[in-house]
Amino acid sequence: MAAQRRGAVASVLVAISFMLTAASGAADAGVGVEECAERAVSDRIEALPGQPPVAFAQYSGYVTVNQERGRALFYWLTEAAGDAARKPLVLWLNGGPGCSSVAYGASEEIGPFRVKPNGTGLYLNKYSWNREANLLFLESPAGVGFSYTNTTSELKTSGDERTAQDALQFLISWMSRFQQYRQRDFYIAGESYAGKYLTCHYVPQLARKIVEFNKASPYPFINLKGILVGNAVTDNYYDNIGTVSYWWTHAMISDRTYNTILKSCNFTSTNVSRTCNRALNYAMNHEFGDIDQYSIYTPSCAAAAANATVLRFKDTLIRRRSFGYDPCTETYAEKYYNRMDVQRAMHANTTGIPYRWTACSDVLIKTWQDSEFSMLPTYKMLMKAGLRIWVFSGDTDSVVPVTATRFSISHLGLKIKTRWYPWYSAGQVGGWSEVYEGLTFASVRGAGHEVPLFQPRRAFRMFQSFLAGEPLPRS
Repeated sequence: MAAQRRGAVASVLVAISFMLTAASGAADAGVGVEECAERAVSDRIEALPGQPPVAFAQYSGYVTVNQERGRALFYWLTEAAGDAARKPLVLWLNGGPGCSSVAYGASEEIGPFRVKPNGTGLYLNKYSWNREANLLFLESPAGVGFSYTNTTSELKTSGDERTAQDALQFLISWMSRFQQYRQRDFYIAGESYAGKYLTCHYVPQLARKIVEFNKASPYPFINLKGILVGNAVTDNYYDNIGTVSYWWTHAMISDRTYNTILKSCNFTSTNVSRTCNRALNYAMNHEFGDIDQYSIYTPSCAAAAANATVLRFKDTLIRRRSFGYDPCTETYAEKYYNRMDVQRAMHANTTGIPYRWTACSDVLIKTWQDSEFSMLPTYKMLMKAGLRIWVFSGDTDSVVPVTATRFSISHLGLKIKTRWYPWYSAGQVGGWSEVYEGLTFASVRGAGHEVPLFQPRRAFRMFQSFLAGEPLPRS
């Protein structure tokens, strides 16, 4: 409660600060309107190295969120492929905590481009979500990807509260720079902690900050309409119970290990008993086998698993032909975004960050500070605020599995509007859905943790329904 009160007070102070800035004729952290427009123009990407020709505009660069500490967040905007001025704005966040939205969301999930093997160039994503919306990818918090802080000690003190507050400040300043988006319908989307590993704290927490900010403003400055979260870390207790259940029901662990975990692990406590820890380690190190835990039925990238620098191209091509996706895309992204010509084209790494761009920051993941035990109270608050809330789940992810999400949602105690039913995409069952008062749940059949990577067509169909505010198709 104390943390929530501090967050609310901080949001009010940000709102007051922005109103005072706006009243004095400034628009972007004390910068005039004309200079904001100039910054937007200077952020324009002419073309990325090895990029196929496209008709839509792209922008990328930095927004300072804390002048004193030197925190600046990196963004990449890919405008809609058609009629961009009339389409909504969608902010995409990946989680970790500590993983890059450029690496995952933009480059292997919903963005317009995919990275070629060995980072040699880009090719088009047929099911890019920028067919339906303007996409804004944010590398958050500072220390992720190209985002940075000049106060290096902050890399070991990141947490939920600062991340949400910085993201709010980013949006306020960014929308001052890009005035055309200030009143545009706005949605936040992401996965996991908001990302590949642990977002879906990021997405609802930022939405909560925006709701509080808008209440303190004379008018809704950020026109937030809804949130879309996938394979979401939602509630520590129910997520853990659901995850262990998934392991057992998918034959990943033995009956003995399953019963030992249920008996010895207290998922309401942060203190893990020795017996519990031993059982979990045994399951993961001796019973899982060499699988991709984020997609249990598809092969993992052998090169990445071995920390190899040279990919086994023949093997990779076989996998792509058999499974429709390439499990080594993360390694391609790290090659591409560390190219100096790519960084120059994206206006990235302008301060000479003293480390390589990586898809995830191990420092942030290992030293994460504050993390809320449950997002369920926040979901209730956002439903009360009238936001459109969709939660989706790829059903082959064993890290934040569909059973965990369903256990958590069931404890919201929501009234069912539309009972469980199969939804369809391209004549096939795309997954299953249930519509509640205030929230829609959808599973995506055959998808791992990064749903749009494994099932791009089904994920795109789901996104279309979400934006339209319509149930997923029954036929």
